[in-house]
Amino acid sequence: MNLEEALQIAKERNLDLIQVTEKVEPPVCKIIDYGKYLYWLQKKEKTAKTHKSSELKGIRLSFNISPHDLETRVLQAEKFLKKGDRVRAEIILRGRERAFSELAKGKVNQFLEMLEKLIPIKIERELKKEARGLTVIIAKQ
Repeated sequence: MNLEEALQIAKERNLDLIQVTEKVEPPVCKIIDYGKYLYWLQKKEKTAKTHKSSELKGIRLSFNISPHDLETRVLQAEKFLKKGDRVRAEIILRGRERAFSELAKGKVNQFLEMLEKLIPIKIERELKKEARGLTVIIAKQ
């Protein structure tokens, strides 16, 4: 409807004509109380601030991890991913374990394969060698 009609209807109802968006042609307007509209915008802004983005959860694997413990870590990672969080899987290498980094990569890859069977994942950061060991960051696809 045209602007004059909308203003007339708003005046009859003792309400305000508020432009909701200007990005479309013609602009979208609502007939509501301006005070309530401001309150609604403030409330929406406040909830947007408190809503947290996905956290980065950590899963620690060890060099000599048993198959059952690996399954437990996979289930924990699956729970984190289903909640919407990202997961950093790390394997800490101590002393002489650093010489066997290929075996450690195999353990991490085994962890990723087991996790892939349960839930579709994407690797955000590839397996990376760091000072203390190896890390990989995973997210839900």
